[in-house]
Amino acid sequence: MQEELLLTPGPTPIARRTYQAMSQGIFGHRTQRFKDLSASIQDRLKPVFGTDQDVVILTATGTSTLEAAMVNLVAPGDDIVIIVSGVFGEKFKIIAERYNYKVHIYDVEWGEAADPEAFKTFLSKLDSVQAVFTQACETSTSVLHPLKELGQVVQEYDQYTLFIVDAVSALGGADIHMERDGIDCLVTGSQKALMLPPGLGFVGINDKALDKINQGPETRYYLDLRMYLASLEEDYTPQTPAVTLYQGLDDVLDIIHEEGLENVYKRHIKMQKMLRAGLRALDLKPLVDDDAASPTVTAVSSNEEEIALIKDSLAQDYGISIAGGQKILAGKIVRIGHMGFMFPKDMLTILSALEAILSQSRQKDYYGKAIAAAQGAVK
Repeated sequence: MQEELLLTPGPTPIARRTYQAMSQGIFGHRTQRFKDLSASIQDRLKPVFGTDQDVVILTATGTSTLEAAMVNLVAPGDDIVIIVSGVFGEKFKIIAERYNYKVHIYDVEWGEAADPEAFKTFLSKLDSVQAVFTQACETSTSVLHPLKELGQVVQEYDQYTLFIVDAVSALGGADIHMERDGIDCLVTGSQKALMLPPGLGFVGINDKALDKINQGPETRYYLDLRMYLASLEEDYTPQTPAVTLYQGLDDVLDIIHEEGLENVYKRHIKMQKMLRAGLRALDLKPLVDDDAASPTVTAVSSNEEEIALIKDSLAQDYGISIAGGQKILAGKIVRIGHMGFMFPKDMLTILSALEAILSQSRQKDYYGKAIAAAQGAVK
């Protein structure tokens, strides 16, 4: 039985050393040992977020952080804008509709990035918008939005309007920096570029967001960020944390430090360039243009029959797991993850497999072409 190569856009592979760190054995979360672990994690997590503020860690999924951002930063009756460019933008919309917010949707065609100037025009027609929500990377299409430019638009609209970003499939792989990019709240999960199993959610906030949190009503409990921030002052958590995942996170942050954060970003860009060049050499078309392509996931389009063949053959014949399309893109694309504990050699592996699959199915010789194109893209 062959070992599976996991190239989905989440969950993602986990380093053997991280598994070992998580198997050290459980210990109490009200101990000095946990307090030391929590403090050490915060020191190294802050640079990943691009902030000098404590980052809240929830024992929960990435989706919980989207809801946490809303219920802590938006008051009932507030006007908010949600940029929707795919499945996960729609998730923000669904969450918002469960609460008593005035929701304005800025629709972006699936597969395209938000245009800052067009968004500026849209926003200028609205009064008293309290918060703008967007994805960094819309995982369902593999598009990367121009966060810095969008953050500037929000700041110019009103200095008190919050810019809230879902970076679940981006943070740790794409170059995102809260302070530089004008992000007031940045949320993510553990199971993608942060190289851990699902189970931890992260919420980074700045002083402006903290002021809004402290003004909010007492209408939440488990997701009340005030409890977590108060506990962090003593390096604890208000509820029982996933201690083993904290041990894994401790190791992941060591891995990032050893490679260097800038080198982590460069590795992700290298994988992106290799994969996109190789796919084009196979006459496969990436869904997203190069200037809006995420460094963490690539969507590639083809006809429904070939999409099914690619996904099934990779899994059955080569032990490579990728993801299909969602909702309106179901049967139209496959999505290949290249984030976290993935490397250029993994791109060569999947491209080699695709050469064989498509050479056989199309009766055309692709052998060596994708590999050569991938290597040529980064030489």
